[in-house]
Formats: sequence, structure tokens, C-alpha cells
Amino acid sequence: MKKYIRCIIVTTGIVLSSVLLLHAQETYPLWPEEPPYAVGDSEDDVPTLTIFLPEEEAATGSGVVIFPGGGYGHLAMEHEGYDVAERFNEMGLAAFVVKYRHGKQYGHPVPLRDARRAIRMVKHRSKEWNVNPENIGVIGFSAGGHLASTAGTLFEEGNPNDQDPVEQMSSRPEFMVLVYPVISMTDEITHQGSRNNLLGENPNSALVDSLSSEKQVSSNTPPTFLIHTSNDGAVPVENSLVFYQALKKVGVPAEMHIFEEGPHGFGLGEDHPLLSGWMNQLQSWLKHRNIIH
Repeated sequence: MKKYIRCIIVTTGIVLSSVLLLHAQETYPLWPEEPPYAVGDSEDDVPTLTIFLPEEEAATGSGVVIFPGGGYGHLAMEHEGYDVAERFNEMGLAAFVVKYRHGKQYGHPVPLRDARRAIRMVKHRSKEWNVNPENIGVIGFSAGGHLASTAGTLFEEGNPNDQDPVEQMSSRPEFMVLVYPVISMTDEITHQGSRNNLLGENPNSALVDSLSSEKQVSSNTPPTFLIHTSNDGAVPVENSLVFYQALKKVGVPAEMHIFEEGPHGFGLGEDHPLLSGWMNQLQSWLKHRNIIH
């Protein structure tokens, strides 16, 4: 049974209160001062990064930034965030769970801005956290999968002249893991709730295309591992299929596992007979790509 503790983090006059796993080291705001686009100063207005580091003797030097799902309307922080971070620690990866801003008051571009900042922050502090900045990837679940895929297709190079050293880092992840992801914003296969929260109810076609990740794939998109179920009742499996096809077309290494059945939002899938081994398959892929050993 997992144990939780409530921690209070006070920084720059902001009090952050959250339920964390005991193995979490610390939680940091993504910006030391008021974050860009802030509409208030509550806990929900402050994006954060929670650090989970593996035992020193098990550390591989690789890391993963985690984006929980929730339809851009809430965040499944426990089973798609903290639980996943602990599993990665067991594999020797440092894990960083992002509480990104969401909801209709924080539509595009705010979640993507938070995601890029989180990746940059991990790269900037990689020496402190014993992580190779060239082996930092992302994982996202459902709408968090959409956020991870946009981070991987719409990444930015760092600005060497920026006064903020974090912003000097590239936001490109080195690999992506997308679990039952929302990929497309197109009418045919999108998850409507995620699209409404991110883009509004009547977005123009240019915005829809720009945030449909299958249309933004290039040869510089990171290698990707995809997981979905054929009968996903919330996010159609076609989201993963079109993304895989786009990756294959431009020669980006990709591996995809489509399970015959299983519910949306299964997280680690530990209680499901078909899905419980997907993290083992991911571990094999990470070894194949020399991300872990």
C-alpha cells in the first residue's frame, strides 16, 4: 500500500500545499516569480515540478518528465503522475511530475508553455539531479499525452541571450512515451472535452491544425513509444495510429502496442490482466535505445 504525506512548500511568498508520495524529494515552482499568463495567485495558478530521484546505486543518468492526463480540465496526479514516477525510479530513471495549468482559463498556449519550461528546468538543473541532459524524455497520459506530443513536435531551441538561464535551454525531449494519448484536434478523432478546454468551443482551422500533433511531425521529432487499447471509449485509438503513421513516414523510430481491450485511464494497468506488462515492454524499448541499461 502506498503512503502519502501532505507537504507545504513556501517559496517567494506563495504557499503550495499538495499530497505527495513519501519518495518525492521536493516540489519547485516552474517560475521563481509570478508565472506568465497567470490569472490569479492560488495553488492552481502556480505550475510546479515534483522531483523523484532513484537510489544512487540504481541511477542510470536518464530522466523523464511526466504529464498526467485529465482532459485539460483536471490532473490525475496520483495514478498518472506520482505512481508512474515511482515505477520509473525502480527502473533507475529520475522522474519529474509536472502540475501544469489547465482548464478554460488556461487554454493554449499556457499548458505548452508550462511543459517547455519543465523540460528546460530539468535540463538546467540536470547536474544537481544526476541526469544526463541528452537523455531526458517525456511521458504523457491522455490529454497529458497531447501535451507531451506537442512538446516533442513544437519544441523550441534555447535562447542563449536570455537573462533567465532556464530559458537558454532547448525544450526538445530526447524521447516520448505516449499512453492512450489525445493526438489530434480534428473533428473526426479528437477528444472533444480536451479540445474545448484547450482551444475553446469554436477554434479556427489553423489553430486546430497547429495543435494536431500528427500534422506537426518532422524528421527531428524524438523517437516515440505508443500505448493504446482498441476499444478505448474516451480517446479513439486512431489518435495513436495517425501519429505512428506520421512518424513512420518521416523515418522517426517508433514502437506501438495496441491492446485488444482495456479501459481508458488505466495508468500503470497493474490490476488488468492484459495491460499489466506494458511498463516492462517500455523498459525493453528504453534499453534498446540505450536510455537505460
